[in-house]
Amino acid sequence: MHSDFTNSLILTALIPFLFSIFIISVAFQLYFILFVFAKVIRHDSPVISIGKAQGVSVIVCAWNELANLKELLPLLNAQEYPTFEVIIVDDRSWDKTFDYLLTECAEFQKIRFIRIVQTPEHLSSKKYALTLGIKSAKYETILLTDADCRPQSNHWIAGMAECLSPDKEIVLGFSPYFKETGFLNKLIRYETFITAIQYFSFAITGVPYMGVGRNLMYRKSLFLQNKGFAKHTNILGGDDDLFMNDVANEKNTAVCLNPDTFMYSFPKITWGAWYRQKRRHLSVGKYYQFRNKALLGGLASTQILSWLSFLILAPLLIHNPLVFWILCVFLLRLISQWVVFSKANKTFDNTLDVFAFPFWDGIFALYFLVMGINNAIPRRQKMRWK
Repeated sequence: MHSDFTNSLILTALIPFLFSIFIISVAFQLYFILFVFAKVIRHDSPVISIGKAQGVSVIVCAWNELANLKELLPLLNAQEYPTFEVIIVDDRSWDKTFDYLLTECAEFQKIRFIRIVQTPEHLSSKKYALTLGIKSAKYETILLTDADCRPQSNHWIAGMAECLSPDKEIVLGFSPYFKETGFLNKLIRYETFITAIQYFSFAITGVPYMGVGRNLMYRKSLFLQNKGFAKHTNILGGDDDLFMNDVANEKNTAVCLNPDTFMYSFPKITWGAWYRQKRRHLSVGKYYQFRNKALLGGLASTQILSWLSFLILAPLLIHNPLVFWILCVFLLRLISQWVVFSKANKTFDNTLDVFAFPFWDGIFALYFLVMGINNAIPRRQKMRWK
């Protein structure tokens, strides 16, 4: 009898608490879905025109990327843009990349290369390679990508450059992953979609916080005036997002969502490689500005709490009429997100299966929980490219 009374008291206190958490979490999510993420749908990128072209230096850092460079270099050299160069920074490759560049670069009018023999100790090799490439660029406008990327069209440079203006020093581009078979590929593509929704919509709202180095443009003077990666030289990652977190603001950042400017990339094909990549990406988040950490943390935690509180409350209130209101509120969030994400998916070149959005929303609540806990465990990270 005493046990039943105690359990009843616990439930009496627990249910209102969980209900409050549920309502607050869903309300937080709905606000961002309807008033922030939806901005991506309404964003218009300028029409591509190369009438008044400014010089662009495309920089690609490569570490043992011979096979990829053989495919990428012809695509970059064939870009339809009057004034540009492509700088390949060969970072200590041993797969005959240097021999290939030495013998084949002469065939490509727009391409030249730099070879790094040794990287200073305690420095991120990727950031060191990027810094050398940027400093050697002869044009003021820098456009970054990776060796394992492929431009959607020959108007990649033109479309990204079109978004620059006298008051815009940064252009954030989109870099989806190629579609392949398997659960891991679907997970990677959905995570890329969610990340893109967040950083594009935040930038459009006036709170840019990151960019993706596979498709990112900024002015050389901006890099030099802010001393490049000096603030984060010894950090493993962050050559794109941490630098953007430092220098991007409401006035100097533009977003390019023209499909011709999308830069597709090859995803990881093993769980181990993907896990190492995600740990590297997530580990730099602690260096973000407090406002950015608070917003992103709020989005992840409220997604977890909305699912968790719903899954606990629904069985507890199965015979209570309140369960129908809980179900309605939960479905309101899912359907609202489904509609907004489906329209955003069209903007992002239909990279995902829209019918799977509710499923992936639940999976990512678990993903955020697991990766959040995992990332909180301190580990020593080795300076490595990938």
